[in-house]
Amino acid sequence: MIVYKKISWIRMFFTLKGSIFVSILPRFLAATFFAIAVTLMYDFDVIDKSLTLTTLPFSLIGMALGIFLGFRNNSSYDRFWEGRKLWGRMINLTRTLTRQISMFVDPESAGLPHAEAEQASLNFQHEMVYRLIGYLHAFRHHLRDETDFSDCRPFFSEEEYNAVMADPNTPIAILHQMGKRLRRAWKEDWISEYHLPTLENSLLIITDIQGGCERIKKTPIPFAYTVLMHRIVGIYCFALPFGIFKDVGDWTPIVVALVSYGFMGLDAIGNEIEEPFGKDPNDLPLSAFCNMLERECRHRLGEEELPPVLEPVDHILS
Repeated sequence: MIVYKKISWIRMFFTLKGSIFVSILPRFLAATFFAIAVTLMYDFDVIDKSLTLTTLPFSLIGMALGIFLGFRNNSSYDRFWEGRKLWGRMINLTRTLTRQISMFVDPESAGLPHAEAEQASLNFQHEMVYRLIGYLHAFRHHLRDETDFSDCRPFFSEEEYNAVMADPNTPIAILHQMGKRLRRAWKEDWISEYHLPTLENSLLIITDIQGGCERIKKTPIPFAYTVLMHRIVGIYCFALPFGIFKDVGDWTPIVVALVSYGFMGLDAIGNEIEEPFGKDPNDLPLSAFCNMLERECRHRLGEEELPPVLEPVDHILS
């Protein structure tokens, strides 16, 4: 995600970092230089000036193309915003579950001496909250198709880490381990029968959130629609010089450059935010979310040595 402090309009106008211009630069230059070449060929009579189109077809196609690009960008932004809302729920639920684990678990109710019960409660909180932190990092890697889960290792025993890593869906395997541990605590009378459903419901909601994120990730906008947009935008921008030279003359390359920047930029923006969990500059900062939650959860456990706050690198928060 691009992170900028408030900047002036003129600086915003010339900012390249985070803008879509860099990614569309090759095709933008190709369309502009093609327009320059066509203009020169008209000027030097390499192409007969009678071989020009009217602006009517470009006006009709341009209007329809603008509507289609707007619809596609709205669809892409809906996916982006839904992903953000799901991670907002994940953030809130992580905080809630951390609090529930500390409040609802009472080994003293099982008959343990007070001092022993206090230590057992602390150990249980540490064990479960660490699993929750490990789940968050594993979920981030899962959404980004990453294979290096080494940053999850400190939050599990060696045996448990190897077990969850062997599962085809590591985050779900971690939630399964958390559910089994809650059940064992309930059987030991550490958790009352009234509190167990509340804790289980929190795990259920986390599973639903993961399912929602996986639905966004695994169901992209139909490929045929995306290809159609790319092709129409490309054909329109490269054919435009033949339709406007008669009216604008040597200004044709400038007009083509402006139109190409608008249409190609809108097309590229929709393509970038369609998948909100990746590592593009405008995608969601999942690493920052996980870093923030890890710091908060470990602070709740009374730890003082917390991981450093993840800061933007070159205005990009990953």
